Amino acid sequence: MAKVDNKGMVRGTAGPVVYRGYRDMNIIQGKPRKFKQTSASIRASTEFGLSSTTAAVIRNAFQPAYIHRDGKAVSRSTQLVYRGIRGSLSGSVGRRDLHDADLDSIIGMDFNIKSRMSEVLQVSQRVERDAQGRISVFMGALNAKTDIRVPLSISKAVSKYRIRFSLIGFNFRKEYYEYLEVRDVEVRKYGQLEAQEIRFEIQPEADQLLMLSVSLLAYSETRMEEGYVLLNSKEFSPCAIIAAYAAEEPGEFPSGPVNMELSEAQQTRGAAIHNMCYEGNRLLRDQERRKDKTTKPATTATKQRAKEDKDKAYFQVGKRVSFSSKS
Repeated sequence: MAKVDNKGMVRGTAGPVVYRGYRDMNIIQGKPRKFKQTSASIRASTEFGLSSTTAAVIRNAFQPAYIHRDGKAVSRSTQLVYRGIRGSLSGSVGRRDLHDADLDSIIGMDFNIKSRMSEVLQVSQRVERDAQGRISVFMGALNAKTDIRVPLSISKAVSKYRIRFSLIGFNFRKEYYEYLEVRDVEVRKYGQLEAQEIRFEIQPEADQLLMLSVSLLAYSETRMEEGYVLLNSKEFSPCAIIAAYAAEEPGEFPSGPVNMELSEAQQTRGAAIHNMCYEGNRLLRDQERRKDKTTKPATTATKQRAKEDKDKAYFQVGKRVSFSSKS
């Protein structure tokens, strides 16, 4: 039964209609009802769910780099991952993940759209990878006074900037990610830097999908022992993914829950390796089980139709048939 609350809002149900309040609006909507999903809709919902949990892993992994994200980063990152997976040329719907995806959709992903990296840091950056898998960033000459743009609210307080490049390796089939390497470039508020190469020395594992981010940190100098205070906030915390590389050997989809086992090389840097808490592989396994359940009855029905067609073959159209009891 619908009632009017003390703010004049109608709340509750009246027949097939639900009334609810949101801020200063009274919203009317139909009651939720059950409906039978088709196999295509189940595959599509599974793939979107996989995209959502994949994007959550990426956001969690890069949290130390972006520090503050905007309120729409969740939906935006999910859509970009979903677009990349749907753009896959190597995997089929319900049997593909980010390792099959078109990673171009992820490059340029901003974690805080209130301070887009392309607008804040106006300097050229080119990323290359050599034959051994090592990554280099070639950054153009920088004049901090003109090439870095910060809000007026912190511009006077800034003493120096730190441009941070963070490289992370992901394996969604083995359900782990690894903080590979961080490279920092510092410049004073009115300082200048010549063009330079920022080289990452680590050679990633062949099973790792690589993502590289760049973030800008602004600091104010103080008389405290630490010397500097970070000025980044929800309104200013630029960070974006500027490169992504597919894994050379991502491995097969797991047939059951993953118990992450570190290789001998990984054991020496185990503190940098993290379990994803990733649900994508479970969603794909559930989808496969549903597929098996739907195909078995279909096989029975196919056999039944074949038997009926065989019986009908004795009564062909246009052929005279005798029903005489004579032998």
